[in-house]
Amino acid sequence: MTYCQSVRRMDSNNPNVHYHDHEYGFPLHDDDELFGRLILEINQAGLSWTTILNKKDNFRLAYSNFSINQIANYNEVDRNRLLNDAGIIRNRLKVNATIYNAQQIFLIQTEYGSFKNWLDQHHPLSKPEWVKLFKRHFKFVGGEIVNEFLMSTGYLPGAHEPSCPVYAKLQVLK
Repeated sequence: MTYCQSVRRMDSNNPNVHYHDHEYGFPLHDDDELFGRLILEINQAGLSWTTILNKKDNFRLAYSNFSINQIANYNEVDRNRLLNDAGIIRNRLKVNATIYNAQQIFLIQTEYGSFKNWLDQHHPLSKPEWVKLFKRHFKFVGGEIVNEFLMSTGYLPGAHEPSCPVYAKLQVLK
């Protein structure tokens, strides 16, 4: 059994190993979970993915279980609460982008029925086309964030090497 280069030498207790084996590249069907992944990817910018995985439960708690509807209605009290929460990344641009993006996804849900439907109706696109689309609708979504979000949710290829056993699992899910 050969794993992807990124996890080959990691200790099994490393959060990246569990993420690699059970989450990375696996399709998500729930809008709030899709949005949660986008929140994590945005917050990873400039930091290690291990840091984000170690704070994942804190993010879920701080951001109302990734509820798009709740986050879209956050006010200044919520914004200040997030900016003072040591369990998450306290970056004003990232917090503001998350609230704005929830509002945008709420509008997308109104028009397309769900965030997932919106993604599915645009799939497949090339990475540059996806980036252009995301930048038109969302904040704090550069090429790397969009790429990782889409790879991590199965919309773009490349999450696993063909020799990785997880790659074979994902082929069955397609």
